[in-house]
Amino acid sequence: MGRFTLPRDLFYGRDSLENLKNLSGKKAIVVSGGSSMKKGGFLDKVEKYLQEAGMEVKFFEGVEPDPSVETVMKGAAAMQEFQPDWIVSIGGGSPIDAAKAMWAFYEYPDTTFEDLITPFNFPNLRTKARFCAIPSTSGTATEVTAFSVITDYAKGIKYPLADFEITPDVAIVDPALVESLPIKQVAYTGMDALTHSIEAYVSTLNSPFTDPLAIKAIEMTLDYLPQSYLGDMCAREQMHYAQCLAGQAFSNALLGIVHSMAHKTGAVFSTGHIPHGCANAIYLPYVIKYNAHEPEAMRRYADIARRVGLGGTSEKAQVNALIAKIEEFNRAMAIPKTIQEFGVKEDEFLEKLDTIAANAVGDACTGSNPREINPEQMAKLFKCTFYGTEVDF
Repeated sequence: MGRFTLPRDLFYGRDSLENLKNLSGKKAIVVSGGSSMKKGGFLDKVEKYLQEAGMEVKFFEGVEPDPSVETVMKGAAAMQEFQPDWIVSIGGGSPIDAAKAMWAFYEYPDTTFEDLITPFNFPNLRTKARFCAIPSTSGTATEVTAFSVITDYAKGIKYPLADFEITPDVAIVDPALVESLPIKQVAYTGMDALTHSIEAYVSTLNSPFTDPLAIKAIEMTLDYLPQSYLGDMCAREQMHYAQCLAGQAFSNALLGIVHSMAHKTGAVFSTGHIPHGCANAIYLPYVIKYNAHEPEAMRRYADIARRVGLGGTSEKAQVNALIAKIEEFNRAMAIPKTIQEFGVKEDEFLEKLDTIAANAVGDACTGSNPREINPEQMAKLFKCTFYGTEVDF
């Protein structure tokens, strides 16, 4: 038996932020990240619309990129003190992901982070509050997904939390929020969206309900990401919708080992954080080559290539055309080909290789990857992504 879950309401288009004034409640806490939403005047608009809805408003600001367990606990404490009946999160994936985890600890103060790491093990939410998500980047699609990624910096590990309970009740996808995105974020979040849609399409949990969303998201990303990167605001609006479609697909079909690898390497190296979308973009071509040794995965990758009009008369040629297109996008947007090129040092990489390989195999996203993988194979695959060597196993 399958399940397909989305937010009850999704508002989109210019000025869709105004729909906040139609929410019904007494108190709303607004969770946000850095200063971009405040500088752009969006926090003021959010406050104004919520007050028009008759709500008292409190802000929890400053959620860091790749939010920590500690930030989640601070936010949950603020919620327990304020007792909101709406949690409204605005910003990139980080504040929305953090707010999802805060929500669980707000409603269940005695639960532990370890309890939530187990996929689909959340308690029933909405006993105290409902959730509205407003994305300011075009990649994570956390506004429509059952996922949240929280980082344990003491362990250097990102934990993907997964449960349909944390799928937001309301998503507002307003393109005005992404017009001033820095160019690197356009690139990284766009490749994150492409990875989401490709992994959802080849996932072992793909379905007739997720496939059309995934394919449409791939088509739109290939059509609009290059122009969005170059500053075309019409293309940027379409990318905001494309990433949301990708999110609807992967929230229900799940993902694969591109994400497993990115989760377990984003915060582990001393040379600095690897942004999630950048890591996905680096790993994606190598993972497609690995997975394509599985006949059903080969068929579905080839199907993607045919549907978006890429060349090739055989399945292998079509898969190679898909890989070439991804690599073309990476080059055009100055994304490194390897994690060594990104700046990770060889001695540290080799020292940590066995640990990150084992952690990646144990990641929640590995179970729905179309080809099985063990720690030894994962270590070999990581080496390919470090040295840029061919995946021939």
